[in-house]
Amino acid sequence: MQASEGIGMRDRIIVALDQPDLGSALACARSLVGHAKWVKVGMTLFYREGPRAVAAMRELGLEVFVDLKLHDIPHQVEGAAASLGALSAGIITVHASGGAAMMEAAVRGAAAGALAAGVPRPAVIAITVLTSMDADTLASVGVADSPSDQAVGLAALARTAGVDGVVCSPREAAEMRALLGPDALVVTPGVRPTGSDAGDQARTATPEAAFAAGASYLVIGRPITSADDPAAAFEAIVNNE
Repeated sequence: MQASEGIGMRDRIIVALDQPDLGSALACARSLVGHAKWVKVGMTLFYREGPRAVAAMRELGLEVFVDLKLHDIPHQVEGAAASLGALSAGIITVHASGGAAMMEAAVRGAAAGALAAGVPRPAVIAITVLTSMDADTLASVGVADSPSDQAVGLAALARTAGVDGVVCSPREAAEMRALLGPDALVVTPGVRPTGSDAGDQARTATPEAAFAAGASYLVIGRPITSADDPAAAFEAIVNNE
């Protein structure tokens, strides 16, 4: 999977479906068919509905980013990644802070699960620093580095582990692109259109700024999914309205 060259903006926005149940997530997803290419299934939806949430989105013809942020001993992560690799997801995530061996296990597991199921291997990307975290939050858990320095350090570790890219805030996207090269996936949550409420995100940017910094894909949730007309909100972002 290449980073972003030649991909139109609408194909580079991943809509985060963080609804609490499959019915409401499907209602939103159906409204986006023909507009968005990608949706995200995260913890809230997956922990309630399980693999059928991914299958339902695939049946609609949508690509799925399964964002469970795997973080455990390598053996457990390898098994979990194998299960996710069999789901025909396009991208899965693992925490870089779990270390190189754990990320390597995720890559192995995803490949093995996909091979056994006869589906393409999902890209495995590493979470660096959550976009809800700022310097004070990092300090509270014993990390003295700035969010940017911590994210870049974890990305360098992820590169040695053979993952396909990273998740970072849009504020670190340019550094990640320079570090990881043109083919790496740089996925940025914490993206908010001008005038949108940042909510619990501490390190945000507009879609235009994130793409300009080198992001491959943007993850945008509430500005689209909480809108009265999610498809119209999606199109407004694509058209920079």
